[in-house]
Amino acid sequence: FVRILFIMVGIFVGLDILNATALLGAVLGGAGVIGLAVGFALRDTVDNYMSSIMLSIRQPFRANDHVRVGEQEGRVVRLTSRATILMTLDGNHLRIPNATVFKAEILNFTRNPQRRFSFVLGVDADDDPAAAIETGLRAINGQAFVLDDPEATAEIREVGDSNILIAFHGWIDQRQSDFNKARGAAIRVTKNALEEAGFALPEPIYRLRFDNGPPQLMDMIGKPEAAGGAGEKPTRAPTGEAFDVSPEDHVERLVDSERLTTVLPISWMTSSRWNDGAAT
Repeated sequence: FVRILFIMVGIFVGLDILNATALLGAVLGGAGVIGLAVGFALRDTVDNYMSSIMLSIRQPFRANDHVRVGEQEGRVVRLTSRATILMTLDGNHLRIPNATVFKAEILNFTRNPQRRFSFVLGVDADDDPAAAIETGLRAINGQAFVLDDPEATAEIREVGDSNILIAFHGWIDQRQSDFNKARGAAIRVTKNALEEAGFALPEPIYRLRFDNGPPQLMDMIGKPEAAGGAGEKPTRAPTGEAFDVSPEDHVERLVDSERLTTVLPISWMTSSRWNDGAAT
């Protein structure tokens, strides 16, 4: 560096002695234009690289974390110098530029293993909503995959023309239960419990008007058995039935396999914080 500095000073002094500083100004001006052009050309590359360094320092996610970046969702495969690679829940590779990831909203589902599920069920407007809430919570709390702390809760969401909408909430441990399976099982047992307790879950009601219609048709409205007969209701599963809510780890295993067969491109990505014990 000192040698180059002395050479540049010598060239400048020599051009000044020869009264050729105008040539030096032209050279420096051309170099400035070239540097500006190169800077614009490499702007995205430098932006992505700097974003990768900031992401590795802050670590909003780690390898195999289930995240949502903006509107994209999947498990983290790796963080390269230019992009973040996700494995979508459909098993596809998704490449997102690091600059986009750094500026986007990042939702990490893995960092906190406890996660709340919610769903809404409606009961008839003539039913007691407090009794419906008590019945639903009893059914939810009876499931082994629902945590006792935090406890399940429910509240009246809305009073409609023909029903009362009740929102139920429960918590699970994602390390032991799959979120979607647990939510579906909770909806099923709550619905069955409400129906077994005598609560009606009304369907949308539409009023039809027939001007000068035949009386027989008017009598048939609201009578499904007259229009063809309604079969017997299917037998419902008992409220206490055990459900398979084991975590779905297929995408997670795909990510582990991907990371085992590919070497990360930059050295600071091969630290134990990113490998989590996996050989790369």
